[in-house]
Amino acid sequence: MSSKLKIDINADIGEGMGNEALLMPYLSSCNIACGGHAGDFYTMKEVVQLAKKYNLKVGAHPSFPDKVNFGRKEMAMSHQDLFKSLKSQIDDLLKIVKSENLKLHHVKPHGALYNLAAKDETTATIIIEVLNSYSEKLKLYVPPKSVISEVAKSKLIEVVFEGFADRNYNQDLSLVSRQKNNALITKKEDVFSHVFNMIFNQKVKTLGGVEVALFIDSICVHGDTKNAQEILKYLYKNLKHNNIEIS
Repeated sequence: MSSKLKIDINADIGEGMGNEALLMPYLSSCNIACGGHAGDFYTMKEVVQLAKKYNLKVGAHPSFPDKVNFGRKEMAMSHQDLFKSLKSQIDDLLKIVKSENLKLHHVKPHGALYNLAAKDETTATIIIEVLNSYSEKLKLYVPPKSVISEVAKSKLIEVVFEGFADRNYNQDLSLVSRQKNNALITKKEDVFSHVFNMIFNQKVKTLGGVEVALFIDSICVHGDTKNAQEILKYLYKNLKHNNIEIS
């Protein structure tokens, strides 16, 4: 294999799993829950300090303000209310990040907000407005070929295209619903094959068996997947073994 392919590995953390110290050695960036679906001042502070220790790129992981449903259900909110909630969540994390003499690198919406913004221009536009309200140049983690990626580029926000290591895809590149039994990929060998295909061949095998073109800059392993550490460790080791740089 020719050198040098490169990938960022990220995980959504600070979501109450308490496994951050186990995951971070195998990550290059992280998305920290900032109060919408999970997290509070103490979890954010603790996770930011750990991210500093492991020299990770730190991102905010804002959500619909819905801890009851872990941010996994769409909420009908006015433009103003959603803007205010997302801004408040990112502000809370940003204060902690600055107190640790770090910089906030990116924003990655969570759950239902992420999925809705991928196809709904109004929601995407609100998220972009929030990012543009900061003097910091924040990057945005988004799905490839999504509505939000186009809106972001039109507003000069730098996007990082994200794929999912532990999730199955539909043919339209949406993620298979978590309501379905085959939504998650939890066998570490299957996760590696799935990811390697995305990085090396720039394709993803969808549920129907059809391969669809997919270009990604970053790969996500969900921190709340039961065997997340096992998956990450195996993925990290085998990507390195195949001369793929993690950064």
